[in-house]
Amino acid sequence: MALIITDECINCDVCEPECPNGAISQGDEIYVIDSDLCTECVGHHETPQCVEVCPVDCIIVDPDHTETQEQLRAKYERITSDNG
Repeated sequence: MALIITDECINCDVCEPECPNGAISQGDEIYVIDSDLCTECVGHHETPQCVEVCPVDCIIVDPDHTETQEQLRAKYERITSDNG
């Protein structure tokens, strides 16, 4: 499952640098997560790092992009092989 950032985001800038896949960027009003790049940190960390650092708990599972752990692992492998 990819994650999304809700409109409760306060633009505190702590999530973006924590994303190992570069999936988080500044949107028009709040930060956004690219579902094609979000692996919920599978392959990098035990838990999603953006969720760990978010002070307002505005990062949730995106119901429009549900994926299994195996799909997230495959996405991680595709992303990391594309980068290197």
